[in-house]
Amino acid sequence: MKNKAFETIKIYWSHIRRMKWLFFGMIFFAVASNIFSTIVPIFMKKIVDIISGSGGRAEMFKPVIGVLFIAAGIEAGRWLCSRLATIFDITFLSRMLSEINNASFRRLHLNSFSFFSNNFSGSLVKKVNYFTRAFENLADNFLWGLIPIATSMAVIVSVLFLRDKTMGLGALGWLVVFFTLNLFFSRWKYKYDIMANEAVSRTTGFLADTITNSSCLKLYNGYQREVKSFADLNEEVRRKNVFTWGMEELFNAISSFLMIILEVGLLWFALKLWRDGIFTPGDFVLVQTYVIIIIGQSWQFGRIVRTFYRSFSDAEEMTVLLQTTPEILDKPGAKNLKVSEGKIEFRQVLFCYHETRKILEDFNLTIKPGEKIALIGPSGAGKTTVIKLLLRNFDLTGGHILIDGQDIAGVTQESLWQNISLVPQDPVLFHRTLKENIRYGRPEASDEEVVEASKMAHCHEFISGLSEAYDTFVGERGIKLSGGERQRVAIARAILRNAPILVLDEATSSLDSESERLIQDALEKLMRDKTVIVIAHRLSTIRKMDRIIFIDEGQIKEEGTHAELEKKEAGLYRHLWEMQAGGFMK
Repeated sequence: MKNKAFETIKIYWSHIRRMKWLFFGMIFFAVASNIFSTIVPIFMKKIVDIISGSGGRAEMFKPVIGVLFIAAGIEAGRWLCSRLATIFDITFLSRMLSEINNASFRRLHLNSFSFFSNNFSGSLVKKVNYFTRAFENLADNFLWGLIPIATSMAVIVSVLFLRDKTMGLGALGWLVVFFTLNLFFSRWKYKYDIMANEAVSRTTGFLADTITNSSCLKLYNGYQREVKSFADLNEEVRRKNVFTWGMEELFNAISSFLMIILEVGLLWFALKLWRDGIFTPGDFVLVQTYVIIIIGQSWQFGRIVRTFYRSFSDAEEMTVLLQTTPEILDKPGAKNLKVSEGKIEFRQVLFCYHETRKILEDFNLTIKPGEKIALIGPSGAGKTTVIKLLLRNFDLTGGHILIDGQDIAGVTQESLWQNISLVPQDPVLFHRTLKENIRYGRPEASDEEVVEASKMAHCHEFISGLSEAYDTFVGERGIKLSGGERQRVAIARAILRNAPILVLDEATSSLDSESERLIQDALEKLMRDKTVIVIAHRLSTIRKMDRIIFIDEGQIKEEGTHAELEKKEAGLYRHLWEMQAGGFMK
């Protein structure tokens, strides 16, 4: 498994560079604070040496007070630098977390429609949250953990080396061995942290999926099955956690043993030097103080390194996502689509799913400006694919789609979608107010225009009956509304948007006959002076179309008006019409 830690650092650094003065200012004051903190024991040594001397207490008092004032001044400097480092840290970290969250959001929504179809929403939310949380952990441990350790160890080794070269080199050798072992262990453990995180992602995705489909879980008696499946996923997470935590505890035991060796070794050597008259009592106190600092900081180092790698493993999935180029991007220099007439042309279109499953082949269709056409045919024939290709949910395998002579592959996606209104078969709403949902395609619309569009879509009646009216929140994905109510809200949204090209994908399928009759009138007004593509299985909704296109196996099999196709002997459309109309009448 390739280590993505360096790639994660590069992504974080790209954001840090924008506020590097805060970053380096924070580091400067943190280093200064820890230098002051680590040299204070030197003055404590001097105090011990003075008071353990042979002079009288009265004559030693003044020098001791002098050294104490110097130590107090250094402590004051440490306090000031620590506070300044904290101020820089608060400003830097708050801005960085906001920037990383915003950048992740922007990048996430650049992905194609198929990306969101292939990923659990809960898993994607987890990736973004873990990526931000990972940076917070890395920043905190870097500033308040790694910097103090590096600074303290550098000062301590330098001081010990100046007092005795052998002791200084011994301490340095021990630190090199200890830190190297920690780095190797953390790097080895990293791949298992990744596996544990992937198991957590599967569990999170499964949880989100069952919550989204909670009604299906109950109505189809899936409760016990889903409980068992979730328990199995959690068991996998537990096993991976037991392994990684067990390995970490084993290494902690080895680290503790190494610390005992350091403590006993340095103190034994200091006692030997004291016996030989080389070390003063103050030196002995200094070494003892530094041994305590080294042990504490070294123990922290092992924890920090493992936290670093754990944070990198938390960020790994989002790093992969951020480094993956979206399937569909605007071409360099792409221009905005300008729709003056609304002519749509499919020229020798070829489209295959996953390069293996052929859906459309040599598909040719011209829709004249302002023409209303209906796409019909059996399920899986390619009707919805035609719409998805027009909306550029997918890129073509071959051929071209043009709007007013402009190849949609060469225009910006935003301008393409701005000129097309879609009313899908199963409209999904935001968990926002009805007013916000209707206004979503045209945010600048006034309240009066929202109400007018709602009246045309015949949803003003039920909205007015709600306690909060247009300020009613509709629930996640619009779950508080019925299917028919959601569809009428989607139609109101399309009416308000008033784009020159209109696509209706089974737009009245969730409506009862009376609601459908009312909305047909609204749709007729909406379709006026627009190029319209309608997909419908209920043939009664498409009789008034200018042209009906019968698609099967990715090809146009028949086309014409309802009257023309109804008269065609042994025609595919006539067969469908007789099944739905004549058959029911019989």
